[in-house]
Amino acid sequence: MKGLLLAGGQGTRLRPLTYTGNKHMLPVANKPIIHYGLEQLKNAGITEIGVILGPMKEGIEETIGDGSRFGVRVKYIDQPEPKGIAHAIGIAEDFIGCDPFVVYLGDNLLKNGIKPFVEEFEKVTWDELLLLSRIDDITKRMRFGVAHLKNGEVIRVIEKPEKPEEIASDLVMVGIYMFRSRIFEAIKELKPSWRNELEITDAIQKLIDWGYKVVPRVTKGWWKDTGKPENLLEANQLVLSDLKPDVRGVIEDEVTIRGNVSIDKGTIIRKGSSIRGPVIIGENCDIGPNVYIGPYTSIGDNSVISKGEIEQSIVIGDTVIECEKRIVDSIIGRYTKIISNNNNLPKGTKFLVGDSCFLSI
Repeated sequence: MKGLLLAGGQGTRLRPLTYTGNKHMLPVANKPIIHYGLEQLKNAGITEIGVILGPMKEGIEETIGDGSRFGVRVKYIDQPEPKGIAHAIGIAEDFIGCDPFVVYLGDNLLKNGIKPFVEEFEKVTWDELLLLSRIDDITKRMRFGVAHLKNGEVIRVIEKPEKPEEIASDLVMVGIYMFRSRIFEAIKELKPSWRNELEITDAIQKLIDWGYKVVPRVTKGWWKDTGKPENLLEANQLVLSDLKPDVRGVIEDEVTIRGNVSIDKGTIIRKGSSIRGPVIIGENCDIGPNVYIGPYTSIGDNSVISKGEIEQSIVIGDTVIECEKRIVDSIIGRYTKIISNNNNLPKGTKFLVGDSCFLSI
């Protein structure tokens, strides 16, 4: 099987973070989101992978390269305009040929991986295997494609449903699909939706209407679509929950470390600081003195935090924080500086800060 890793899209729901970079390069536990999908494809035995790139492709080719350091071979395929998932699949027809393949949306995170589903699909003659997840909250289902089942097969898929009967199923599409080459026939028959996109749900529905076999499989464990800031923070928490302790930096005297904490090489934690895990801190950071880093926080490479408290946040990297406030539930972009001006603003400050910013609070 081959793989398609989709890394296009504008990332509008993650602005201002995505004004200056590709959303798939945003980090979860100090690793770009797109790396998780690439690794899961590799772990499933898929070594020939096409990466679909949109207009904003900054950093992706540099971090993935030819794929050799991940143990795969990568071909980059340009999607000049964001015309939908089905369009992205359609332009990869020459790369896929007649081989079965997996489509993996690059901003998805799946705890337990896709290996058993790939192995099952390779052994059968189904036309599609559709991965689903259960969501009890009806309002949340409306944000995704919903699948309706009968006798163990998918009979209807609806993109972002609104009517009560359309939301009746609690099974939503997680953004991972396994196809055979006849999906290209369906895509060629599509017309743009009201969003001016070729919808993957319309292509799947065509397969169903033509009598092809679309089989569902429900994922176990958590799944996150990281398309919004709150989703990105939640994904960071979920990944850090499984963090293994690993301290390779320098820890000065009178530093308190509790819980699972990972501190990379070249980083120094200065006297009087307190770190309560799970926390991951990248390379060449300078933390403290007397700084508190709370649970579910990721601090990227080359960051300096010399004052204050921070928890349940993502600091992307190359950032300076000299702030005597308590920062919570925040995503702080690269090359940002946050300082205190010693006024009496309330604590518990919340940020969503893009790249190359300067804040005085």
